[in-house]
Amino acid sequence: MPMQAILEKALEAVQAVADFQLKHFRAMPVGADNIKSLRETVSFVDVESEKILQDALLPLIEEAGFYGEESGKTGSQDLVWIVDPLDGTTNFLSGNDHFSISVALVKNGKPILGILCKPFSNETWTCIKGEGVYYKGTKTGKVSENLTEADALFVTGFPYRSPDVAPSFFACAAEVLTLGRGIRRTGSAALDVTNLSCGWMQGFWETDLQPYDIAAAMLFAEENGCIVTNHQGGEYDIFSDRLMVAALPAVHAALLETIQKHYAADI
Repeated sequence: MPMQAILEKALEAVQAVADFQLKHFRAMPVGADNIKSLRETVSFVDVESEKILQDALLPLIEEAGFYGEESGKTGSQDLVWIVDPLDGTTNFLSGNDHFSISVALVKNGKPILGILCKPFSNETWTCIKGEGVYYKGTKTGKVSENLTEADALFVTGFPYRSPDVAPSFFACAAEVLTLGRGIRRTGSAALDVTNLSCGWMQGFWETDLQPYDIAAAMLFAEENGCIVTNHQGGEYDIFSDRLMVAALPAVHAALLETIQKHYAADI
């Protein structure tokens, strides 16, 4: 099946999940979740959303495996669908509309197809590697090469998975706060980096992201000319690196320098 046809079929599945999630958004009672680990929750909406995606995606490419946040890994991981069925579960359960569905097809560790949907506002981004990023069906184009850190709005996530780096994070955030125009924390890394890919945010850093958090959004960012690295300035590996640094071309160096001042080189 041609890649465009695969994308269209995958997009149908994502839309079905979006419709399902909206039926339950702001309609679930307090406590309708389970604790996965410290400050991480999962609801039946996460689990059912992932099942819908898995059932729809696996038949599209016979040799592809699956890696979902809720169900883990099955089948080949050389060519694999990597899925976060509900990025921003805490937001969703709290009635905050900033949550997303992330789907990526990853080959040998590199995303080659991505879909990101924000159900509440009916916003969707898609990309086939090398063919550009589309927002609601319209090609977005490259980010600015001239905007510098002085005019940058940065976005990040608190290190609730990473207590060992909390002191480094807060020291770094204090400096980033005055590096540009401010810092935001939204609760969905997938949406953060997707917004970066459109130039709506200009710099991002976060520790201990999982492949399903970031695979689709990283494809968008790189496709549109953002620089995406680990904290040492090397190529970011979605499976092994602990810290992602992503920014517009003229912002990345200053953000990376600030991060390197505060985080240990061997985290």
